[in-house]
Amino acid sequence: MAFMNLDRQIIGGIVPAILTISILVGMCSTQIVPAIFVFGDSLLDAGNNNYILTLSKANYVPNGIDFGMPTGRFTNGRTITDIIGQELGFKDFTPPYLAPTTTGSVVLQGVNYASGASGILNHTGKLFGGRINMDAQIDNFENSRQDIISSIGAPAALTLLGKAIFFVAMGSNDFINNYLTPVISAAEQKLITPEVFVGTMILRFRLQLTRLYNLGARKIVVSSVGPIGCIPFERDANPAAGDNCVSLANQLAQLFNAELKSLITDLSTDLKESKFVYADSYSILEDILQNYISYGFENANSACCYLAGRFGGLIPCGPHSKICSDRSKHVFWDPYHPSEATNLLTARRLLDGDTNDITPMNIRQLARL
Repeated sequence: MAFMNLDRQIIGGIVPAILTISILVGMCSTQIVPAIFVFGDSLLDAGNNNYILTLSKANYVPNGIDFGMPTGRFTNGRTITDIIGQELGFKDFTPPYLAPTTTGSVVLQGVNYASGASGILNHTGKLFGGRINMDAQIDNFENSRQDIISSIGAPAALTLLGKAIFFVAMGSNDFINNYLTPVISAAEQKLITPEVFVGTMILRFRLQLTRLYNLGARKIVVSSVGPIGCIPFERDANPAAGDNCVSLANQLAQLFNAELKSLITDLSTDLKESKFVYADSYSILEDILQNYISYGFENANSACCYLAGRFGGLIPCGPHSKICSDRSKHVFWDPYHPSEATNLLTARRLLDGDTNDITPMNIRQLARL
């Protein structure tokens, strides 16, 4: 009996080790990291909102016109994380968590939890009805984590999660569809200062990112909020800004980003063996907007998919919308979201940029650790 128990212990130790080795060897031939896990809003949603009751959907034309069909992505083509995944050697796009096909071995390559209209704060986006906010996205990741453990065992699962890239882009909707919501948020703005609101966001985000770490995440890329005051929706909602971006919205984004950068530094110091990376999407997009002609764009302030408003920002992109003649020449696809051309530029700078774009290292460097 002693020998049988010893055999079981040896086999019990060997099997997870073999699984771990096979996962890592398999990925080395094709991709730099074993998996990508994506958390975010409509900038990164790959179709999760197709499966929930919500006003925030993009599974209809002309969305996805350059993807081949509408998929639930809020752009004409690929999202930033779609492009990053391809650049890191993944053959398939990271699938949405709620898709019925996202099961079994598929989950071992990563999952996309992003949801349109979602935010860091749980009441963000409530006007849209259903959405999967950051806390719920981490709940869903916890389910995936358990599936991975059940599939390959705890040791192999922890190895996979430790080497995977976690990409988080949250916060835009906490401003656009919460603190800055036209008319509805007027009373809140009088009662709550921008500093207090941003402080509440950062406090919640700290808990959320720490929870990801406690669930096994080690390589975590966190994106800043972009220059939201420059999107067509904000321009049309605030006509007093004229031809300029809306200063209040951008000031809020910058206030949040300064606090976020400090948070990322703190977490990197406090959480053992963590590799937190701050992706400065604000500065990248600001550079593109200011120098759009040198990047090959012809329009940096209006939606390519438009129906109403001086900047095409008043009505979401839909079947009745008009489409610009050359989508690659527009920075913005619709009232809220960048075009694939913009996503491509942003993704490349996050992958290979210097510390002005992403710090303390870029995504390709992080992947190789």
